[in-house]
Amino acid sequence: RNGDRTLGVLTKIDLMDRGTNALKLLTGQEYPLKHGYVAVKGRSQQDIKDGKTIKEAILEEKEFFYSNEDYSKIAEQQGIEFLGK
Repeated sequence: RNGDRTLGVLTKIDLMDRGTNALKLLTGQEYPLKHGYVAVKGRSQQDIKDGKTIKEAILEEKEFFYSNEDYSKIAEQQGIEFLGK
C-alpha cells in the first residue's frame, strides 16, 4: 500500500508529440516512486508485420534513448533490457 514495491513503466515513449518529453516523470520529479520509472519503446505492429526481430527492436530502442537529447543522460536506466534486470 505504501509503494515500497512500485516500479513505473512508461510505454510507447517514442510516440510523444515533438517538443514534449517525460523527463520529469522518469526522474521522479513529478510523481516519485520508490523504484523509479523505466521507459520502453517496443515494436510497433508495423515492425512486427515487417519481421523486425526483438533483437533488432532492442538495438533500435537503445539508439532512441542514447541519441535523444532529452533522454541521453538517463539512457542507461531505460529500455526493456534494464527493466529485465
